[in-house]
Amino acid sequence: MGPQCYAASGEGPGIDGGLVAALAEERLDWRFKALPPGAWGLTVREYLATEPTLTGLGTPLLTLDAGALEHNLRTMAAWCDEAGVSLAPHGKTTMAPALWQSQIAAGCHGITLANFSQLRVARAFGVQRVLLANTLLDPVGLGWLARELASDPDFAVVSWVDSVASVRLMDRALRTAGAERPVEVLVELGGPHGRTGARGVDGALEVAAEVLRSPTLRLAGVGGYEGALAHDASTAGLDAVRDYLRQLAYLHRSLADDYPGPQPLITAGGSAYFDTVVEELAPVAREVGGAPLVLRSGAYLVHDDGFYRGISPLARDGRGRPFRSAMHGWARVVSHPEPQLSLLDGGKRDFPYDEGLPEPQLVRGGEELKDATVTALNDQHAFLRGAGEAAPVGAVVRLGLSHPCTAFDKWQLIPVLDDADAAEPKVVDLVRTFF
Repeated sequence: MGPQCYAASGEGPGIDGGLVAALAEERLDWRFKALPPGAWGLTVREYLATEPTLTGLGTPLLTLDAGALEHNLRTMAAWCDEAGVSLAPHGKTTMAPALWQSQIAAGCHGITLANFSQLRVARAFGVQRVLLANTLLDPVGLGWLARELASDPDFAVVSWVDSVASVRLMDRALRTAGAERPVEVLVELGGPHGRTGARGVDGALEVAAEVLRSPTLRLAGVGGYEGALAHDASTAGLDAVRDYLRQLAYLHRSLADDYPGPQPLITAGGSAYFDTVVEELAPVAREVGGAPLVLRSGAYLVHDDGFYRGISPLARDGRGRPFRSAMHGWARVVSHPEPQLSLLDGGKRDFPYDEGLPEPQLVRGGEELKDATVTALNDQHAFLRGAGEAAPVGAVVRLGLSHPCTAFDKWQLIPVLDDADAAEPKVVDLVRTFF
């Protein structure tokens, strides 16, 4: 049996469970801002054995909810199974190998990543099938990749290219590195005013022709990202997404006779429009080579109380919101200088703010904050207005957060609670991130 290809069927992308389990033996210390000094010196396993609770953790704090994570994991797996598509969730959302492992165990075909450093994390934990949703041009990274492919025939990776220049640069770097296995690549199609990607099908076909001439690369399919072309679920936004996806489908059909191997890939699908992606691309995936369409949704596992709550296809289908937010912020009132202004001890260094400010939900041990809002964040403070005496100095406020991708990168270790709605949530796990 020859080297593994990304599109090959198999039992999953693989991850070294032993290396993930070994994270439980990491010693806790001052590096992990989520944990109290009383945990220092203990391993993760030893700390969890003390049966810690939320009360024993300081603020500011980011937590995950175990029940919501499990619910979201199973909901997306069932949705993809019913749609007949594969899922390679974007691992950069969490950069948490333990969460990747749960996604792999739920049937994911691969893990998607965005750059060389993320790819190294995946390989450090034995991930065997990676979709790199970006163009890798760094000669250092390409040299490393050539060595990884040569040393492990079961390692499968596919990268993107969007120009003749990028193909030639990759080819030159791989030749210099003495690459033994060709690197699989997808031709990336972009859209007007979007992100990366060849502008127009004709340009993408030129890129494909250059790949076919390169001995160090192998044309494995086409890919793109529709989320760069819209930011809401308006008619205009959905029309822009649909038009783009139809161009991607046309490109895939145009290359049908040129693909050098069976089952060429077609991939798209962030966490906002994956339903439309399936409608437009699943038929052409079956038509050209028969490989399932590969979605790359990454935010579904954690979801949120902001951007994705409003735009998720499973919130827009009229049947409620099957995904649940699995992350919360916790911050303490440290100042109440005006009757309707409270200052919390969590800010931009602790919570995401690029897709909406935190949403005050309740005061621990107190009441829901139905009319309060966070109006601004400084580096270390949140401006809470409208809570009044419901949020006095010393009170701890639970915050709904928007955009998991910019929540996880602020925390190296994230406590997982059994139930964030419980009177006294228990800490049942600690998730290690590697950003």
